[in-house]
Amino acid sequence: MELLDGDEIRERLSKGLGYSREDRDENIRRIGFICEILCRNEIAVIVAAISPYRSARDAIKAKVRDFIEVYKECPLEILIKNDSKGLYKKALSGEIQNFSGISDPYEPPLKPDVVIHSYRDTVEEGVARVWEKLEELGMHLAVESVS
Repeated sequence: MELLDGDEIRERLSKGLGYSREDRDENIRRIGFICEILCRNEIAVIVAAISPYRSARDAIKAKVRDFIEVYKECPLEILIKNDSKGLYKKALSGEIQNFSGISDPYEPPLKPDVVIHSYRDTVEEGVARVWEKLEELGMHLAVESVS
């Protein structure tokens, strides 16, 4: 199993891309391409990335086998309140342009496979929902614990 973190992808694979719609779509295309390769080789992939445009997500869904869309939903007020990186503050003051949910749209999924209400669900509850969906789809993954 592989975890692809959106911040790491931006730093290592998409460096130089900005936050325009075209650049965001290109970033998601690159992530999708990596997922295609890994899935083709029977490696499960978890992607933790903001993908604000429905069309980009739908394009990846069409190419990646067994794609499961997890929507981590949180009201904007809570995102602003819990802004540990200070990005919402900068976006609200105009320092950052094309910021999802502020100066650029975020298009929530219409029919996500799993919804996690991150402002009220515990991490354990969210993980349980994902595992339940995987089981429902017949995907039995073994997880090894390393101490």
